[in-house]
Amino acid sequence: MTSGKHRRESALDDGLSMEFGAATATNHRKFTDLPPIFVSATHFDTEELHQLEDDLSRTGANITYDINEAVIVLSKVTKTRRIQFDLRAKGLWTEEIKPSLGSSQSDFRPSSSVHLAKRQKINQRPENPGENATQAIVIDDDTEAGEATVRDPKLRHENRPHLERPRIIVLKMDWLYQSEAIGHPLSFDNFVSFQGFKVEKPSVEITLPSPSSKPRRNAEVPEKPGSNTQILERARDDAVRSPNAARDHFGQRRFNLNRLAGSKSTWAAGRNKGSLLQQTTTDNDDGSSSELPEMPEWVKAGTKYACQRSTPKTSPNDHFISLLKKIKLARLLTNDEIGVRAYSTSIASLAAYPYKITVPREIVALPGCDAKIANLYVEWINTGTLKAVSDIEANPELKVLELFYHIWGVGATTAREFYFERGWKDLDDIVEFGWSGLTRVQQIGVKFYDEFLDLIPRAEVESIAKIIHRHAVNVRDDQIQTLLVGGFRRGKEACGDVDIIVSHPDEEQTASLVNDIVTSLEDEGWITHTLLLSLKNTNRDQQTLPFRSGGGGHGFDSLDKALVVWQNPTWDTRETDLATDPKAKNPNIHRRVDIIVSPWRTVGCAIVGWSGGTTFERDLRRYAKTEFGYKFDSSGVRSRVNGEVVDLEGYYDSKRGRAETMLEAERRVFEGLKLEYREPEQRCTG
Repeated sequence: MTSGKHRRESALDDGLSMEFGAATATNHRKFTDLPPIFVSATHFDTEELHQLEDDLSRTGANITYDINEAVIVLSKVTKTRRIQFDLRAKGLWTEEIKPSLGSSQSDFRPSSSVHLAKRQKINQRPENPGENATQAIVIDDDTEAGEATVRDPKLRHENRPHLERPRIIVLKMDWLYQSEAIGHPLSFDNFVSFQGFKVEKPSVEITLPSPSSKPRRNAEVPEKPGSNTQILERARDDAVRSPNAARDHFGQRRFNLNRLAGSKSTWAAGRNKGSLLQQTTTDNDDGSSSELPEMPEWVKAGTKYACQRSTPKTSPNDHFISLLKKIKLARLLTNDEIGVRAYSTSIASLAAYPYKITVPREIVALPGCDAKIANLYVEWINTGTLKAVSDIEANPELKVLELFYHIWGVGATTAREFYFERGWKDLDDIVEFGWSGLTRVQQIGVKFYDEFLDLIPRAEVESIAKIIHRHAVNVRDDQIQTLLVGGFRRGKEACGDVDIIVSHPDEEQTASLVNDIVTSLEDEGWITHTLLLSLKNTNRDQQTLPFRSGGGGHGFDSLDKALVVWQNPTWDTRETDLATDPKAKNPNIHRRVDIIVSPWRTVGCAIVGWSGGTTFERDLRRYAKTEFGYKFDSSGVRSRVNGEVVDLEGYYDSKRGRAETMLEAERRVFEGLKLEYREPEQRCTG
C-alpha cells in the first residue's frame, strides 16, 4: 500500500493492445479506491444533482466539492472547448494533454487499473515502429490537495514544461451509470471526454470598452503581487497547521490540525470520520472535560433532513456559521453549485445544534458535517479567523461579482458574464456601456440598487401586508385570507422584501386574483413597477403542477404571483410639493414585494413552501421524494409513481372536512408527510 497522503490512479495508457491488466484490475476495483471526484453541475437540475450525490455516497466514492482538489470530474459536457470553459467557470484553468507526433489521443487515456506503487512501468508506443521502449512513470502521491502528479523522464521535448503538473480527467456520465449497474467502477476507456494539466490562472489586465467600441471579452482583473487568487482551495488553504500550544493570543484553546486529521487528506478523512475523533493533547489544557455533551436525538439518529429537526434563528455558534456563509457565497459567485449545497448542508446542521461547540469532534458527529468543516473550526479557534474568508474579502474579483449579484434580476452566472466577458467593474460601467442591453427587470434592479438593499423593518412589512389584504378584499370579498411568509414569518427583525400569500376558500375566487390585486394597487399608486406577473396556475386551471419524470423546467415556483416595486404614494409635504411642481418626486423609498396567490385546496403546501429557509425547503422536497415517492411543490403534491395528486390537506376528505384557516392547512401538510410540526421560527436553516 502507498504510504503518502493520497492514493492515486495516475498512469498513461500506451495505446497498444496490452491494456495494462485492465480486465483483472477492473474486477477488483472499488469506488473507494478512486481519487477525489467532482461533479460538474452544468446541465443538471437541482433534483438530478441531489440524486447523483446520494448515488455517489452509496458507492463510497470520495466526493469533493472543490474543483481544485479533484482528479476526476463527471460532466454532461463533452466538447473539449466547452469543458475547459466549464472548468474555468468553477475556478480551474487547464491545458489539454495532446498526443505527440505519431501517436493518437488514446495514448493519453488514464489507465484502466488502479495501481498504488510509487513506481510503475508500462509499455509505451515507440517512436520508431521497430523499437521496443520501456517508459518509467513515477507516481507521486505526496502532492497537496489530492492532485496526482506524473513525472515522465522520456516525454518529448515540447512536453517537458508539463512535468510535475497535476492532472484532471473529465469522464462522461455514462461511466458512472454503467459502473453503478454492474456494482464496480468500469475502465475509463471510451468514457474520457477530456484530460489535461491543471495550470495557474492567467493574469490579464482588464480594459473597459469605450462607448463606441464593443466590450472586450474574456477580460479579467490583474492579480496583485503576492495575492492568493485560489481562494477556494479547501484542503490546503482552509486548514492552518498550528503548533501544539495550550492557548493562543486570543486566550482560546488550540487544537493541532495534524493530530486531528492524522495522515489522511481532507477528502479521505471525511470518508472515515472516526479518525477525527482522536483526543488531542490540548483538549484538556484548560481543565475542561473532553466528553461530548448529550447529543440531540436527531444527531444520534443521523437525521440528514433539515425538515426533521428544529433550527432556531440564533445559534450559540453564529460567529463560526457567519464565516461559513461567506465561503458559501463565494462558492455561489464562482458557480460551484455543489459546493454551495455542501456548505448549506453543514451550516444547517450547525445551526440546529443547541450547544456551543468546544471540540472538533462535535462537528464531525453532526450529519452533513465532515473533516473539512472540523478543520475550519480548528483553524478559527487557533487563529481567530479563516484564511479562506480573509482571501475572499480581499479578492477584487469577488467584490465585483458580489456587487453585481445583488442587482435584482442578476444571478451568479450573469454577474460573471458582466465582469469577465463585458469587462464591467461597477454600476456606472453597466449604465454607461451596457444599459440598452439589460433586461427591463435588470434596469430596475440597477436603478433602485441601494434602496432594494435597505432592509424593511417588521412594522413596515405589516403595514404593507394590511394594504394588500384590503385591496384583495375589495376585488373579491371578506373571505379573503392573507399570511406573511418568508423571512418575516421566521422572525427576522428586518427583511429584504415582503412575501405574502393570498387565498380564498372558494377556488373560483382565486383565479386571476393576482392580476386584479395588482391593478387595484396600481390605481391607488402603491406599485410603481411590475417586475413579473405570472398566471401560470390560473392558466392550468389552478391544478397542481404536473409531474415530469425528467424533472426540471418549472422555474422557481409555479403559483400565480406578482413581483412588484412598492412605494408609499403619500408623504407629509405631498400637496405643497405637487402644487409647486406637478412632477415633484416622491421621496419615499422603493421596496420589493411578492404577492403569491394559492387556491385553497393546496394553500398549506404554498405556506410550507414559502416559509422555510432554503435548506429546509430543499430537504423537504428530498424527504418527500425519498420517504414517500412524492413530488412536493408549492402548488401541491403528486405521486412520482402514477402522477396522481396527493391530497395531504384533506380538501376532498368528507370526514375531516376542509381546513378553515391557512395555518390549519399548513399543519395538515406536516401531518401528511409524517413530520413533527415546526414553528416558522424553527425553520431558519439559511
